[in-house]
Amino acid sequence: MNDTLVTLVGNAATGVEFRETASGGMARFRFAVTPRRWDRGKQLWTDGHTSFFTVWAWRALALNLSGSVSVGEPLVVHGRLKVREEEREGRRKTFVDIEAVAVGHDLTRGTAAFRRVAKGESALTISVGSPDGAGGPGGGDPWDRGSDGGGGGDGGGGGEGEERSVRRGNGRSTGSRKTDGELAPVP
Repeated sequence: MNDTLVTLVGNAATGVEFRETASGGMARFRFAVTPRRWDRGKQLWTDGHTSFFTVWAWRALALNLSGSVSVGEPLVVHGRLKVREEEREGRRKTFVDIEAVAVGHDLTRGTAAFRRVAKGESALTISVGSPDGAGGPGGGDPWDRGSDGGGGGDGGGGGEGEERSVRRGNGRSTGSRKTDGELAPVP
């Protein structure tokens, strides 16, 4: 296989959209990467041009992303780079996707508490909108990478029937932290 594997450091630009499929869970979110450069003339750090990617994940990674990642959180994403070109309304558009192999919080910018998921744990998502979870009047299937519903490149959302993540408590995983030889709950 001649896949191009990349590792990106940036921030979640949108919430994680999750839905169940016949082969397991599927999730996607937009990811923003902004390089920082030292400006010698001004003697300070400046932001470069922000690049946006659509990150796709499947099965256990998709489910864990939906319960772990919120908008704006710093992340490290490792996966296969996929670049597609499509013609829409007479214009050529380029879409850059990452098929995630691994995703984690960037610990240079904060702390995280890991909690192992037990096999068979109930799903963290429910369908919002129509009973079958189909896209509503928002236009097209938001999960179709090439649809006008926002799939591959523009990060738009679906209609009333889009899947939304339901988090337990405050949206953070619960677990425990070892302090003075005993386990204390993680806030």
